[in-house]
Amino acid sequence: MPRRKEALERRLDIIPYFCNHRNMKKVDPLVVTRTADRFSALGSEPRLRIMRTLLTSHPTGMTVGEVQEDLDIPASTLSHHLEKLKQVGLVNVRRDGTFLWYSANTDALREVLGFLYEECCTRSRAVAPEEIVQISK
Repeated sequence: MPRRKEALERRLDIIPYFCNHRNMKKVDPLVVTRTADRFSALGSEPRLRIMRTLLTSHPTGMTVGEVQEDLDIPASTLSHHLEKLKQVGLVNVRRDGTFLWYSANTDALREVLGFLYEECCTRSRAVAPEEIVQISK
């Protein structure tokens, strides 16, 4: 028990050091804004379903018709949601003849997940990094 208490005291000594000396990495305000916009877009149930569907077809993507067929969302509504996801950079779109192919932008998703991971799993240890793998299963 004494060793555990000493270890805890050492950890507590480290935290004020970083705060007092301002050598903690500050998050770029543009990344915060971009991430907030992406979370806002993902906060809609249809958009979240669209993202999950597009991830199943990564990296090739899906046509609008295929997404519509999978999710049974009216064309005009689907178009609106895809446009919002495109605006915040969560999906990519490419034209192939008369078809539009949508795919999940995994770099953007990686940035969103990394934004959360930095705080919860590295500095504060609110969630152990090993648990992230467990959560995703």
